Amino acid sequence: MTELRALSEQLTDIAVAAADAAADGIRAGFRSTMDVGYKRDNHDPVTEHDRRAEERIREVLLRAVPDSSIVGEEGGTSTGTGRVRWHVDPIDGTANFAAGSAYFCTSIGAEIDGEPVAGVVLDPMAGNLFTAHLGGAFRNGRRLRCTGRSAESHGYLVTSYPSVRDLDEQGPDALRRFESLVRGYGTVRRHGAAALSLAHVAAGWAEAGFGTGVHSWDVCAGSLLVRQAGGVYRSFTPGDPAGTGWTAPGYLAHVPELAADLVTATVDELVGAGRG
Repeated sequence: MTELRALSEQLTDIAVAAADAAADGIRAGFRSTMDVGYKRDNHDPVTEHDRRAEERIREVLLRAVPDSSIVGEEGGTSTGTGRVRWHVDPIDGTANFAAGSAYFCTSIGAEIDGEPVAGVVLDPMAGNLFTAHLGGAFRNGRRLRCTGRSAESHGYLVTSYPSVRDLDEQGPDALRRFESLVRGYGTVRRHGAAALSLAHVAAGWAEAGFGTGVHSWDVCAGSLLVRQAGGVYRSFTPGDPAGTGWTAPGYLAHVPELAADLVTATVDELVGAGRG
């Protein structure tokens, strides 16, 4: 075992401990009376449970790796002197959480030298713990194999597209692109939690996942889950060629059997539409 792989496994264990530390508070807050605030607009809610969970996660991560940096959705960026950089979303799917819908998760990913090496996605209500390191991807300790249907016409697509920002920027073209996905896939669902959707692709519970306007805390752990489970993960930025990294604001993930031509065509349109 290489030194980096051993470190990745250690970081995964730390991320599991951090997610577990926040889980009881999140479960206790679910379907309780809570104050809901908003950040960018009324489509971007936040609750006191998001903030408390991230505080608890940060405490655990910094106690275990004091010189690490943390990029958190609620707490911003804290910069350390070490190589490890954490990406934390305490409740991915806050709108669902606040509404009492049980499609949300905690996502914690770690990168070293710009590459994800450890990832944890915890679905606290379903009891599913997804973990990934450089030795594989797992759900509740059992190895994941990303596999599913090969035909889009029978496939299950999870997406957040189009968001209100996509509609603002693309107008009727966004609805036309969404229509092609709805007509082309057997099932399309807009669950609103990118990290959990990526975990479901890694598990083979969905054939494809597609998102725009995502942040590093949404996809650091999930991108590693998909790739370590044997799936395909592609990032893209409108106006630039599609990349092989993970940090770009758009992503396409799918099981290897699926050509994902419909989503690929949509991605290629979005990339092309951004060129000046």
